[in-house]
Amino acid sequence: MDFNLQTPTLLFSAISLLMLAYTNRFVVIAGLIRDLYDRHQKNPSEITKAQLINLRRRMSIIRNMQVFGGFSFFFSVLSLLLLLVNADISARVSFSISVVLLLVSLGLLITELQISVNALNIQLSDFEKQLKSK
Repeated sequence: MDFNLQTPTLLFSAISLLMLAYTNRFVVIAGLIRDLYDRHQKNPSEITKAQLINLRRRMSIIRNMQVFGGFSFFFSVLSLLLLLVNADISARVSFSISVVLLLVSLGLLITELQISVNALNIQLSDFEKQLKSK
């Protein structure tokens, strides 16, 4: 495989878009947490408590997704810098680390998505029970 200046730059746009998506998820969930917390303070229930616990877990995962994505971007840029100073082996190692960190970040994304879908399924199940009881 030819490893040159263009190789590490392949990840730049992908990582940037992922970081934007991660940040958007973070902002939406932060708003939801604030709303649910206010609702729980006014009218405590086991459902809102469980939702807040679930959202705390998801926020932690999203934070880790962002951290691994950020480090992936860091090592990709470091790889580029190492190529510029003709440290080819170090550049390859740095790029490899970048790719592994990106994979970890994507794995966390899949985990967070599964938690999100499970939470929605629980809520929809509760909604279906309410419909059947009417």
